[in-house]
Amino acid sequence: MLILDNLKYAYEQTRFDFSMQVEPGSFVAIIGPSGAGKSTLLDLIAGFIAPLSGSISFNNTLFSKLSPAERPVSMIFQENNLFTHLDVETNIALGISPTLKLSQADHTSITGALARVDLQGYGKRLPGELSGGERQRVALARALVRRKPLLLLDEPFASLGPALRSQMLALVKELHEEKNLTSLLVSHQPEDARSTASHTAFLANGRIDIYEATEKFFAIRDNKALNDYQGSS
Repeated sequence: MLILDNLKYAYEQTRFDFSMQVEPGSFVAIIGPSGAGKSTLLDLIAGFIAPLSGSISFNNTLFSKLSPAERPVSMIFQENNLFTHLDVETNIALGISPTLKLSQADHTSITGALARVDLQGYGKRLPGELSGGERQRVALARALVRRKPLLLLDEPFASLGPALRSQMLALVKELHEEKNLTSLLVSHQPEDARSTASHTAFLANGRIDIYEATEKFFAIRDNKALNDYQGSS
């Protein structure tokens, strides 16, 4: 279980205070207006920023003293963060070992990950030779070879067209179920939650205002902040 317990953070004049319990195997969509703290929440979990107080734990392990590299987390960003001078295979290999010291099993894992995201034969291509959707598939393959149980996705498909976006979300959901991951997806699109997530969190004013099973979440009618958000989204 992922537990956020009174996790406090501040940036300039904005204050954040997050509490949430996520059951293992959940796929959580995180939605809310700009500035509500969606990316900040993922950055705290990943360890890219440090909270002022409170705690994060996953499967009974406290994160507070763990560096980002030590946390059982893989993260995919809106910008795929591929190294443009390295080929696809090497970019994926960095998810296994920053030193690129790989075993034969590691090479087999990379080949399998490329096949799983439908990029067989792309291993020697450079990122500049790929489309935006293909680059995000490489980023997803890199997350797969890391074999980490907690997957964080920060609007990874925001720049893709509707059809490709839908395909990528479907692929992520498949992999989430196959690998028995706990996944958190930040999105500005409520329909992403409807189509993909088992649970949905709504952030407003730096807090998790609602956390509910997705079907129940979208039946809520008496929350003004949520109504305002959906009316303008």
